[in-house]
Amino acid sequence: MNLQLSGMAQGGEAFGRDENGRVVFVPYAIAGEQVRVEITETKKDYARARVVEIVTPSPARVAPRCVHFGACGGCQWQHIAYPAQLQFKTEIVREQFARVGKVMDAPVQPIIGMDEPWHYRNNVQFQLDDKGNLCFRALESHDLVPIRECHLLHPLLDELFHTLSFDAADFVEVMLRVGTRTAQKFIVLVGDDDVPPEIMVDEPVSIAYVTPRGEVMPLVGKDAVHEILRGRTFRISPNAFFQVNSVMAEKLIEIVERYLEPRPDDVLLDAFSGVGTFGLSLATRVARVIAIEESKDALNDAKANAVELTNIEFQRGKAEEVLPKLKTKIDLVVVDPPRAGIATPALDALIAQAPRVIAYVSCDPATLARDARRLIDGGYRLCEVQPVDMFPQTYHIESVSRFVHA
Repeated sequence: MNLQLSGMAQGGEAFGRDENGRVVFVPYAIAGEQVRVEITETKKDYARARVVEIVTPSPARVAPRCVHFGACGGCQWQHIAYPAQLQFKTEIVREQFARVGKVMDAPVQPIIGMDEPWHYRNNVQFQLDDKGNLCFRALESHDLVPIRECHLLHPLLDELFHTLSFDAADFVEVMLRVGTRTAQKFIVLVGDDDVPPEIMVDEPVSIAYVTPRGEVMPLVGKDAVHEILRGRTFRISPNAFFQVNSVMAEKLIEIVERYLEPRPDDVLLDAFSGVGTFGLSLATRVARVIAIEESKDALNDAKANAVELTNIEFQRGKAEEVLPKLKTKIDLVVVDPPRAGIATPALDALIAQAPRVIAYVSCDPATLARDARRLIDGGYRLCEVQPVDMFPQTYHIESVSRFVHA
């Protein structure tokens, strides 16, 4: 069928409506294009299709930089000029607030983009095929795509990537991490055996092995990689979460600090604190920081990262279990939840605490909009939403939202 594409959806696909008014989602197409498509999946309320022919291309259509684009699922938007990517992402955040959160005029600012929207990732995860090739998954598939090049890798990571060689299916997964400011290189090998296979190393790199039970075994060099954000050094263990884009992670910290407007006598709650990216960065601006984190490894990293600070209290557990029991009066909150957003018991506990300001760092506009609705209904005013492009060439959208108690 011929299809006029009218917008870009959360998830990265372009969409239009067929002659019956049904929404049709089309990957690797662009809003404004007229395309000829073939339906690949039909549901009750929508369908998915693949492009057969681009009848009228968008002015924003560009030649993808990577030879794997279209087969590899890691990038979805290399065919879209970067200024248009930024515009689409801003529009998607606004649309999600309106559709999911019923916030019709959300104060969403234009997204902050990167000066150089390539070579930004400080970590990457590969699967291995039965020939020992490093692979990414295909788009919405478990199929493996052997990778010869990736233009999202930081130069240090790319250098490490090109030095590796594996025998067939030695490992289940290979994760590479670098400190872009420390030049440290780290390889994490995830296997299906309790005993690590033999390795040979002729590079200055640290290596750890992760068993099927999740046990981390340091093999070579250090047991963690270190990165520097705004002058503070962060230790990051193999199993700990850390933002993949160090340049824009600093931008997130700046926005959180500006939104919170911390005072010297404030108590700051850092929920989903990870290795301490936000709480430790703001610790000298407040009287006390309470950090909540579920991951044992990340919490141990955070404690190591806070060694010179005396005003940090760490609590291990799920936010929805720890927050309702918290007795301390909280003035400020920064939350950086996973893609699923904040569980209802945790959000209810935050609302009951009635902190002065909440800075919500989100990696998913849909769950952000859902949680925003709950906060607004609980007595908060949404003052500003600032999207930040942590993931150029992909549909993923990071943002920080400022909620002030009414």
